[in-house]
Amino acid sequence: MTAVNAQPSPLPNSPDPCASADCVTAEALLAWRRSLLQQHPGGSAAELDWLLDLGGGLGWQALQQLHLHPQRPVVLQRSLVALAGLWQRHLQEQIPLQYLLGVCPWRDLSLQVAPGVLIPRAETELLVELALQLPEAPPGLWADLGSGSGVLAVALARAWPHSQGLAVELSDVARQQAAVNLQAAELAARVQLLAGSWWQPLAPWWGQLQLVVANPPYIPTAVWARLEPGVREHEPRLALDGGADGLDALRVIAAGARAALAPGGGCCLEHHCDQADAVAALLAAAGLQQLGRHHDLEGHWRFASARAPL
Repeated sequence: MTAVNAQPSPLPNSPDPCASADCVTAEALLAWRRSLLQQHPGGSAAELDWLLDLGGGLGWQALQQLHLHPQRPVVLQRSLVALAGLWQRHLQEQIPLQYLLGVCPWRDLSLQVAPGVLIPRAETELLVELALQLPEAPPGLWADLGSGSGVLAVALARAWPHSQGLAVELSDVARQQAAVNLQAAELAARVQLLAGSWWQPLAPWWGQLQLVVANPPYIPTAVWARLEPGVREHEPRLALDGGADGLDALRVIAAGARAALAPGGGCCLEHHCDQADAVAALLAAAGLQQLGRHHDLEGHWRFASARAPL
């Protein structure tokens, strides 16, 4: 994702290699960065560096090297004026940088995202790892419930090139975004997108699914109402608000799992950090077995796994 074209320092009296608006000296770029952080003390240096990376093509390592070569010209993918405008919109309107840039790095992927589509989180990367470890062999048929941007579907389809995937999504906007990401990854032929809610679109395949993954809305409504503005006001409530106790979608998924899964088929679910007991109880009540609990990056119980009986 880093695309910096750094050139040697110019010789005396040579033409200025930074005559274009998207080329600056290292010294000028570092001064610009310091100025923005001073002007907007509420801004995060890490987020500004993320903007320089994804929006300007200047990765963190290249940014650190600029201190050693202050006169070196650096060609950016966007001018500093354009980057400053994006930064100001992010701070003033609380718009996530991922929406402003239209892209979100996740695992080893670069996914397109847009307003109306949930921004993939780092902890969900572990849901992919869990899904890859659960089956003894790659599943012939798997499903992703509530696919959103298609992040899980893309990751699983890449990992299992000989499997067929089904991705269910209720939102038209998110489903269109998932189609874009699957097409960009050249996976559209191996993942079928289905419109609808949870298990309903999968009725023709009930009893045949060897693995199902889901990152459903699981934030209790009262907690959602207190989320930071960048999330609450810009990311889709449909993908976040899980009802009064956060378990509305998880109840539906657990209740239908035994009928939908093939004998011995597995499911992997993401949930809120305080819902492990409740989700385990829902899966057990549905008749699933081999219940598992799994930590997220911060050591919280964040994922559940289970299998249908043989």
